[in-house]
Amino acid sequence: MAEYAGRLWIEWGDGFRAWIQRGDTVSKPIVELTRTFGEPEFPGFSTLILKLSEIETLPSSWSVALTSTRGIYLLTCPRTREQYVGMASGAGGFLGRWREYFATGHGGNVALKSRDPSDYQVSILETVGNAATIADLLFLEGTWKDKLMSREFGLNRN
Repeated sequence: MAEYAGRLWIEWGDGFRAWIQRGDTVSKPIVELTRTFGEPEFPGFSTLILKLSEIETLPSSWSVALTSTRGIYLLTCPRTREQYVGMASGAGGFLGRWREYFATGHGGNVALKSRDPSDYQVSILETVGNAATIADLLFLEGTWKDKLMSREFGLNRN
């Protein structure tokens, strides 16, 4: 089966998180068999635009890039067009922070808690290096809030 590695996609059903999947006892339909293995190329941080609902199905190389990078991001509500500027400062980088929004609908933010959950659009405004401190990130976040006026016309409350 080594020749199918990375090319064969199987519908695992409800047990997709199980440690063992047995194809000989329960039928597992083949969804796709590609000719060659390959993921779409990562578009780069400055051009990446996703919906929160897409983050769990990202190609693995994209997930690695987004997990290992910190910085300032933008959430945009598709219904109201309001914006929220935030900072990804934890060990999980951008992807870790966005997973919090996906799981909770608000990521702990006051303005978002009072709203119905939405499939926010996420994008990256600025990335920082490993040497950046929390103080550096807070400064950058505040600067982007000022530029986009997300306190006055958006979802930022601080």
